Formats: sequence, structure tokens, C-alpha cells
Amino acid sequence: MPAAGPAEPPAEDLPEDLTRLAALHGVATAYRPSPDCTVPASVTAVTLALAALGVDTSTPEAVRAALAARENGLRDRLLPPTVVGWSGGGTPAALAALPEGTRLRVETEQGETRDDAGRLPPGVHRLTATTPDGRTARTHLIVAPARLPAPAGRSHGLLVQLYSLLSRRSWGMGDLGDLRELADWAGRALGAGFVQVNPLHAAVPGAPSDPSPYRPSSRRFPDPVHLRIEDVPEYAYVTDPERARKLGERAGRLRGAVLDDGALIDRDAVWEVKRDALDLLHEVPLGPGRRAAYCDYLAAQGTALEDHATWCALAEVHGPDWHRWPEGLRDPRSAATERARTELMDRVDFHSRLTWLTDTQLTAAQHTAREAGMPVGIVHDLAVGVHPRGADSWAQQEHFARGMSVGAPPDAFNALGQDWGLPPWRPDRLADSGYAPFRDLLRGLFRYAGALRVDHVMGLFRLWWVPEGHPPTQGTYVHYDAEAMLAVLVLEATRAGAVVIGEDLGTVEPGVREALRERGVLGTSVLWFERDWTGDGRPLPPERWRADCLATATTHDLPSTAARLTGEHVELRDRLGLLTRPLEVERAEAAADTAEWLEVLARLGLLDGTGGDTGTPAEEAEIQAVHRFLLRTPARMVGIWLPDAVGDRRPQNLPGTWDQYPNWRLPVADAEGRPVTLEDLAASARLHALIDVVRERDDGREG
Repeated sequence: MPAAGPAEPPAEDLPEDLTRLAALHGVATAYRPSPDCTVPASVTAVTLALAALGVDTSTPEAVRAALAARENGLRDRLLPPTVVGWSGGGTPAALAALPEGTRLRVETEQGETRDDAGRLPPGVHRLTATTPDGRTARTHLIVAPARLPAPAGRSHGLLVQLYSLLSRRSWGMGDLGDLRELADWAGRALGAGFVQVNPLHAAVPGAPSDPSPYRPSSRRFPDPVHLRIEDVPEYAYVTDPERARKLGERAGRLRGAVLDDGALIDRDAVWEVKRDALDLLHEVPLGPGRRAAYCDYLAAQGTALEDHATWCALAEVHGPDWHRWPEGLRDPRSAATERARTELMDRVDFHSRLTWLTDTQLTAAQHTAREAGMPVGIVHDLAVGVHPRGADSWAQQEHFARGMSVGAPPDAFNALGQDWGLPPWRPDRLADSGYAPFRDLLRGLFRYAGALRVDHVMGLFRLWWVPEGHPPTQGTYVHYDAEAMLAVLVLEATRAGAVVIGEDLGTVEPGVREALRERGVLGTSVLWFERDWTGDGRPLPPERWRADCLATATTHDLPSTAARLTGEHVELRDRLGLLTRPLEVERAEAAADTAEWLEVLARLGLLDGTGGDTGTPAEEAEIQAVHRFLLRTPARMVGIWLPDAVGDRRPQNLPGTWDQYPNWRLPVADAEGRPVTLEDLAASARLHALIDVVRERDDGREG
């Protein structure tokens, strides 16, 4: 990538004591946007990050006291709060450093008690160490497989934002019935190995809701707005069929507005009609078998689900921002919250049941995908964080850093940096808990995921913390125990037999990709970014691409391939006033970039046999050639952005915009902007021609 310019320099150098204190707490005092550029962090960024970790830096004396306490604590500590061991990797360094003669006692996750830490089964165990002089320490011991197994062979699949793909049965936006149908068709008719979707996490309720699937209320539980209402068994037994009929008519009007009248997807309206339908369904008693399955789910999810459902019930009464609730309700463990939970018992049960129903349909979609022959199935997406007003930030307050938001530092593409408005987890609290929130989150997602895409996977190593009220340029990196985070990820994915894909685009700290590859986590490679950045900057030949990746032509945050080939993405940004340079300069640069790639495709003979005499339009031929190129690489997974298959021009999300562009509200459309339904896809000659190109190269070929 091109080198980034420096951010605003700090007004003064960091005092030595503050620098040492920051290092001991994993707070960076500088960062490197490029190998030849180091940018120091400001005193404000460092002190506020430390304050969010509970460290007093209000005066020089406080800094010295905190430094002494930290140094003494680390020196006197027998063991860190969490220790990681890899299967076959020998004794963890922290255990090897214990005084000779130290006795170890391990309570395994499987319920056994052992007097040594050797050859333990994978899991999160509790270890007690007692030294000969009587000192004792307890720690969490995470034992994980050395690496995830590689995907079985190579596969191709579809990438789609689920809400954007409507069928003639969905209620105004794509749903889990559509996902199940798509997976069944793609696996059987297209030979697809996977379908990747956007995050389906629970959203913050209330109109207008935040349409971004990357700012959820909870990452732990799914959003019932995705339910296919007619697929809920109780729907056949509603006590008011006339009311159900009218709800179906309302849903049909929402669907027709999007598919036939050019309206945007209205998630709030969809949720309103589905919520009314679900209220009707809630009146239907569950049969004995269904009741037993529901009770099993409640028992398995425990306090986490009870908290989530309680937050949903309280939000109906007091609004979705828990910071504005009556003071007693802001604490999930308070007596006031317990009383409210009892008073709202029916609504708590309602939201618990909705979560179960959604989990059930998600599980059914993955089962259908595997039955259709997909070796992977549904690839779910894990957002990097949660909304500051949502359920997770309320239920897990002790694990979040107050007054901080996750973002990104300034770089070559955004000189002002980014603030994503997501509160970060505190690395110290995660370690103290044995990474319980992360473990529970992954375990929930892997119930129905054949693979998991981890958005901004670099966040397992460090996150850019932006202090509240300050610009992103005044942030700094805070480091996490990457070994522990990776161990939890590998452990839970292995248990589920799932693949993990890390979204590692953009500025990546040296060593991160290597560490991920060592543990079997795949990366993400997007064609337009794959250049020889350390050499001549030209497009990277296919044989030089990495094998351990998901290779794609584009993503939900980037222009469609058709728009990039025609330069329409530049015109769109110009119309919205997003260009920072003259239009002519941007046009010329984009055209040169595209021409360089087309020259590569032509030189490799990938444009031969398409277009011209074949009758295939030039644009379609070029899109087919792009995917032929992806199949020339050794990538284990090759993803087709579904809108590319039908010629869609519009990005699903245009970073840097809010109300200027309808982010996350567009249906999949053809080259003329007409919505394309799931039924239309099955009959699309353009889609089948592209799939034929992919299958021609992919069938029987190993990665």
C-alpha cells in the first residue's frame, strides 16, 4: 500500500514514566502507518486509554505510584490470569518459569482433577499452583489444538448481503427462508461450497434503527427480523387467522414496494409487521416436543440469554438507550432490574422464544447447505464490536472500556482516521475471566456456522481506541493477548468443525498474517488490492497469491466489478461530493488501474473465448475473466459477489456516507437497476454463464 502521511503530532513528548506505564498495560505510545513512518501518540490519547483501564494518571505522582504498583505486581505474580497451551507445543512458558517444586492441580473442563498440566485435553481448565514456600495462584489454562484443519479441497461460493436478496415469499427483505433456499439451490445446481452472508446479529430496536449490520445490539444472539414467519410451526395454529391474513397483506405490500416500485428496503417497517405476527404466534402454546426443545435452549444459554431478553423487554418500556433508563435498571444485577424482570416475565419469555426461533432457522439453513453438498455451508460474519447503547454493552459492562470507541488511525485513504462508535473490550478484564465473553460469543455463532468470517481480524491483536469527544487522530492502539484470543478462536472453531476466515484488509501490523496462518486462519484477498507493494507495484501474478485465503473480486464496502470496470464508482463519489481530488485526476487514476488489470487478463489469455464472436457483451466477458483469474490463484476459497453475477452497479455500502447514500438498504439489482429476486437468479443466463466459467476451472481442482 502507499505510504500514509503522519497524523497531527503531539504537543509534547511523553514523560518516561508514562511511557513505561503505558507499555506495561499494552497501550501504544506510537504507531507505524507504513514501514518508513512512525507517528507518536499524544499524551491525551495515552492517559485516557490508561484511565479506561482503571489506571490513575491524573498527576505525575499518580503515574509514578501506578508504575510502581504495576511493576511490583508483575514481579510478585506467580501466574498471569490466563495461560495458553497448544496441543503438542510443550509446557507453556508461564508454567515452566514457576519455582522448582511447585505443585500443580488442574480441574479440567471435562470435570477431572489432575496433579499435572501435561497432555491435557483441549478446553479451558482451572489450574492452581502452590510453591514450596506456600504461595498460591489460580489461573485459567486454555489448551487449544495447534491449528485449524485446512478446508477440504478448494471451493467456490456466493457472497451476499441477506437482506438484499428478496424472494416472492419474503416480507420486504431477504430472510432465513431465502437463505435456506439459496443454499439448497447453490449447492445442488451451482456446485457452490459455501454462501457467505452479512452479520445477522441482533440490532438495536427503535425507528429509525441503525441499518448497518456492523453496529449490532448483540453479537451473541441473532436478530429475529430475519425469521421466515410462515416457517415457524406455530403459524399454522394461530388463534386469529384473519389477523394473520392482514399481516400477510401488509408484508406483501412491503415486498411489492421494493421489487416492483423501486422503494428502498425498510427494515423498521419489516420488523413492525413481523413483530405483530410474532406476538400472534406467541399466543400459540408450544407442543410437548417443541416445549422440551425450547427449555433445553434456555438451559444451554443460561444467564446470557436471560440478560439479552431482559434488555429487549426493558427497551420496549424505557427506550433502546440503557444509559437513559432509571438508574437502578442500568445495572443488570441490581434489585431493580430483578424486579423488572419479574414484572416483565411475559415479554422476557417472548424475546427468549424469538431468539430460539431464529437460532432454529439458522441451524436449519446450515443443515440444508450441508445436505445440498456444500463442504462448508453458511459463512457467518462476526462484527468487530457492538453498539454502545445495546444489549451486550449493558449486560457485560465490566468488560467494556468506558469512554472509548474503536476506530482506525489516519492512513493513505483517510487522512482523518475513523471512529466506528463501538466500545472496545478491556483486555485485562477478558484475561481475568478466562476470555469467557469471547468464548460464549463464538460458541453461540458456531452453533449454526460452517465457517466464520472475522471482521477486522487484526482486532485480536490490537485495536485503535478513540477517546470520547476527541477526533480519531487523537487515538492510540491498545494491545490484546493475541495468543489467548487465537487459542479461544481455534478451540471453538475446532469443536464446531468450522473454517475461520480473517478479514485482514488495510493496514496490518507486521507478523499478524503470519500468526494467523500458523494457526490455520484463512485471510482475505481482494483482486484490486493484490499488487506487488514491496516491488514494482504492478498486479500480483496469480501464482504469487497466498493459498490460505478467500479470494474475491470485491466486497460489500467496495464498488461492484461492473462499476469498477466502467468507472461508474468514481462518478458516484463525485455526485456525492466525496472526492478529495479533481474529478479528472480520479477518473484517470481509476482508468489506469483498470486498464492495467485488463492487460494482465488479456496477457494470460483469460479474455479469450468470451465476448466478440461468442455474443457475450464485453463487460460480462471481463467479469468472467476476473473470476478466471481468481481460479488461477492457489486460494482455497473463491467467492463470487452475487451482485456481480447479475451486473449490479451499486455498492451495498459506501464508506464515508450516512444519509447521502442508501447504505444497507438496496436490493440486488441487474445492470439497469431492476431488483433481482431469488427466483430470477435461478433463471439468470448471465449468472449461469459466470458460474459455468468458475466450475470449468474449479471442478476437481485442489487448492
